[in-house]
Amino acid sequence: MTDVQNHIGIDPASAPIEAPAAEAQVRADDRGHVFHSWSAQAMIDPLPIAGGSGATFWDYTGKEYLDFASQLVNLNLGHQHPRLVEAIQRQAGRLATIAPAFANDVRGELARLVAERAPGTLNKVFFTNGGTEAVEHAVRMARHHTGRRKVLAAYRSYHGGTTTSMSLTGEPRRWANDPGDNSVVHFFGPYAYRSVFHATSPEEETQRALEHLEQVINLEGPPTIAAIILESVVGTNGVLVPPPGYLVGVREICDRYGLVFIADEVMVGFGRFGEWFAINAFDVTPDLITFAKGINSGYVPLGGVVISDAIATSFDHRPYPGGLTYSGHPLACAVGVETIKVFEDDKILERVRDLGERVVRPELERWVQAHPSVGEIRGRGLFWAVELVRNKETREPLVPFNASGEAAAPMNAYAAACKKAGLWPFTHFNRTHVAPPLIISEEELRRGLAIIDEALNVADGYTD
Repeated sequence: MTDVQNHIGIDPASAPIEAPAAEAQVRADDRGHVFHSWSAQAMIDPLPIAGGSGATFWDYTGKEYLDFASQLVNLNLGHQHPRLVEAIQRQAGRLATIAPAFANDVRGELARLVAERAPGTLNKVFFTNGGTEAVEHAVRMARHHTGRRKVLAAYRSYHGGTTTSMSLTGEPRRWANDPGDNSVVHFFGPYAYRSVFHATSPEEETQRALEHLEQVINLEGPPTIAAIILESVVGTNGVLVPPPGYLVGVREICDRYGLVFIADEVMVGFGRFGEWFAINAFDVTPDLITFAKGINSGYVPLGGVVISDAIATSFDHRPYPGGLTYSGHPLACAVGVETIKVFEDDKILERVRDLGERVVRPELERWVQAHPSVGEIRGRGLFWAVELVRNKETREPLVPFNASGEAAAPMNAYAAACKKAGLWPFTHFNRTHVAPPLIISEEELRRGLAIIDEALNVADGYTD
């Protein structure tokens, strides 16, 4: 048991054991009755998981995995954090649920705590059940506030799986689900390593990306556009940290044309980037912020929208046309309140910044020199992407865009090497990400990075 796990009170009795009969039953039930997301059902074989503790989880054979994906980049405080589990138990014993029309102590407290950590005058919170609903409602608020319909979103983005959030998404998961109306317009955000603007510096990338965005606005017609939505730091689609001045420029463009600026912080909020909200690192105040995932590590589903005073007051004398049965569910909010207390008691933001700069960045920078397959590394805190290539000079991706089947073999082989060595990776297209729980110990972090370092030798075998 690590020092960090001992500090937060992880129970060493919850150790992995072999349980073949239980595994067989889990596999049978899953195969017979569970319909999985984003999958061809007959072509998957989900790994049964028996338990987890801190930054580790294990299967029914007793094999342990360092969780370098934080499940879906949501398990910021790790598996089975005792204070979060106790918060659920305590709240369930007192008031398990209450309708959102009532005032509730933990719901109100969490709303206040979130608003206090948001920039500017974002003082109200609308709670949802997760990130995709947060995006749905943020867009609805922007449209009703402005009286306009269109929303601009970046191509390299993921905003959720329901209708509006999926139409905003710029990556291939949108293709089969796009409703096909004209209310969403996509544009190119900055991506200096593969610049569509042929920029030769971060500053040039910022300038040209902003010029492109403003041109799209003018061609679409500013009076028709309600909002621009951006991931403050693009998550699944590459950990694209905006170059200097870009988000400031987006804010200025929104002000110039009267557009609502929506910052999607579902993945990067609550510590992943070493900030309460990642956008705080760029000295920008949006009009709406969406959040989920790290607000309570997914122990009970929860998301929300942080709302500026200007938008909130537009609904002072007219009803907001939306709601959810489980908005601000007490069990979920109780875990959110405890999460913020843990962050402060254990100085989580400070340790994330420290580990990111002292441990992760130097090691990943070494990989650029050591591995022919590593084209670029990007990130901050405990949120990084390693871009894998076949050729460093041409920057040809290790696998084609949206690769599947045999075309995806190099990334599949790399991921298999990680898993064999006891690490569960986060991969997407030609990238591997580093996104472990924020409570990971330094020893575990270094061990996990060493496993990835070794697995990259497999990727190297596919380079020119």
